[in-house]
Amino acid sequence: MKGVFYPELIDKITAYGPDGYEVEFENQEYNLKNINGYITDAAFNSCWYMVNLPNGFLNKGEYKIEVESKNGEVKTKSRYQKNAPSEALVETYLENKEALYNSYHPSTKNKMPEGTPLKNVKVKWSTLKDLAGLDAYYIYRISLGKTPLEFNIQKLVWWDNVFVERFRNADAGLNRGEVVIKNELKPNTSCAYFVETTDSNAMGETNICVFQPHQVFTTPSAQQVISTPRV
Repeated sequence: MKGVFYPELIDKITAYGPDGYEVEFENQEYNLKNINGYITDAAFNSCWYMVNLPNGFLNKGEYKIEVESKNGEVKTKSRYQKNAPSEALVETYLENKEALYNSYHPSTKNKMPEGTPLKNVKVKWSTLKDLAGLDAYYIYRISLGKTPLEFNIQKLVWWDNVFVERFRNADAGLNRGEVVIKNELKPNTSCAYFVETTDSNAMGETNICVFQPHQVFTTPSAQQVISTPRV
């Protein structure tokens, strides 16, 4: 959805799929405890609903989402789930999981050096293309937080929205192994982030999303940050 979001106008959202698949989306704010609800994005003036289920991957076939408004209006949208991209991405990810986790800078293991400027901070990592020759798309999200559980997807410091970027760059996120955080970070502040690896940069064409483990780093204190003098 894009524009002004009024969740109170929605009565019910249901997803249907093969073999009797039926899941209801809760009309509540999504968090890491309920893992079912809506996520608002103030930066892009949009929102979307997400539910995480513990019962494995989606079966191949056609899926439909049905949105029923309080006024009785019903809208639907369908897509076809392909399993080959999911299987290839998951297999390659599991084979390279440890190398991927250790490649992040700055990160839980690789601390941010003292004196690092906090404007246009660069974050780097290895991709599955680097490690195994597999093409994939990467999406970076960062929020405040001292632990992975404190990551707040509702209040992001910054993220690279490849789903929007793709309208001006068809390859947005493809084999992306670094980002530059556009918003300046604050000194002596803990940040939590994670990278989502997927097979497409179009929401309606995505078959699989691998949420890599969250990383945490702390920015240097103010007196340690080296500022660039103006001439």
